[in-house]
Amino acid sequence: MSSTTAEPSVLATSRGKLILILLCSVGFLDLIDVTIVNVALPAIRDDLGFSVQELQWVPSAYLLTYGGFMLLGGRAADLLGRRRVLVAGIALFGISSLVGGFADTSTVLVGARLVQGVGAALTIPATLSIITTTFTDGPDRHKAFGAWAAVGGLASAVGVLLGGVLTEGPGWRWVMFINPVICAILLPAIYAVIPDDRPAVRRRGFDLVGTILATGAMLLLVYTLVEAPDRGWDAARTIAGLAGTVVLAALFIWVESRTRNPLVPFTIFQVRGLAAANITQFVAFAGFISMFFFLSLYMQGILGFSPIQTGLAYLPVCVVIGVSAGIATALIAKVGTRVLVVTGGLVTAIGIYLFSLMPVDGSYVSDLLPGMIVMSSGIGLVFVALINAANAGVPEEQAGLAAALLNSSQQVGGALGLAVLSAIATSRTNDVLAGHGAPPAALVEGFQRGLLFGSIFLVAGALTGLRTTNTRELQEAAA
Repeated sequence: MSSTTAEPSVLATSRGKLILILLCSVGFLDLIDVTIVNVALPAIRDDLGFSVQELQWVPSAYLLTYGGFMLLGGRAADLLGRRRVLVAGIALFGISSLVGGFADTSTVLVGARLVQGVGAALTIPATLSIITTTFTDGPDRHKAFGAWAAVGGLASAVGVLLGGVLTEGPGWRWVMFINPVICAILLPAIYAVIPDDRPAVRRRGFDLVGTILATGAMLLLVYTLVEAPDRGWDAARTIAGLAGTVVLAALFIWVESRTRNPLVPFTIFQVRGLAAANITQFVAFAGFISMFFFLSLYMQGILGFSPIQTGLAYLPVCVVIGVSAGIATALIAKVGTRVLVVTGGLVTAIGIYLFSLMPVDGSYVSDLLPGMIVMSSGIGLVFVALINAANAGVPEEQAGLAAALLNSSQQVGGALGLAVLSAIATSRTNDVLAGHGAPPAALVEGFQRGLLFGSIFLVAGALTGLRTTNTRELQEAAA
């Protein structure tokens, strides 16, 4: 009898369930901070004296270092031990959140958000690689990744909801203060539940040059994308930033091909479908994350919703994503991942397209709720299927790197999508205003144009999803 058939289900044990719950809680904490500050931005601006231009750095600073240090975090988890890096990331995340909560200037808050992003960049790859190496049995892994994907989708919506509740309740500072409390609970639980996995033999020759080049390229790319809508896509600084990214990336590839212990061993791209999964994640998130930006502005600026009303409006999204992720987990064993990625991408595209039809005199029930239900039905399928497809066939010693690559695609895709789609929306708004259109109508037409292109991004993601690994085929080949 093979070892595969004799292997017991880890998830069936109480310890396995505890590990999964704990890891999903860690992921939820990090992912929720991508959106939790959005609804609190007006209160933060008034309290700390941010200018309109500076205010974008409250959410963007987190994305900058989150995406920029992701590869370093993933490789560090593989080389130094996943639990050790996980603990370091959570501790850094909690401390920086505490500093941000007490911030009395805009500079301190943005600095705290930058450090928060570094903590998340260490934490997320370590968490995902622990899932990969703990739940090795096929059904166990599908369920574990299904739970993780559901948490990832819920975090985006719950972040907006929780941000509104905290801002109107104890105040915007609790958007930051809640994190150290949760970190203080998670740290002892990690030591109690997750075994130490530091390598028995430490590998020598850590790729310092490759690390500097990769991190520099990611930081410069995200920074340029965040700044481009304000500076202009044809501005000298934008062009220089993109050119610098290309140069650093080219140097990184050259160094990695000649280094004995590279930061990113290129052999990882020999894993079938991994590159396609990363491209799909990149394109899909470019359209998906930007949707929250436009909808929140529409609800507060056009429909007159308060922060807490805006947050509560996303409750159906939370519920439906959870349901669709559960359905996807059950379907993967029967139909595989590819059909779910493609179907989910197309359904999500339809939902975002429905948002692009919202009028100036719209209402939540008739103009937003249908799109929310359709969109969240599709994105739950995408979350679950993509994460399973991306990790299928990845060697254990490269699990952290694979997780980092997938999450880098997500964060950089989100930053690119927000930069491009907000520029498209602003251009349309300015055109309407130049034609003497009313400001509310001009804003809504800008939102419509940005959301329309967001739906096109999701269609493109569905098409690239045709090249991702289908886990059903792998199972049949193994049988």
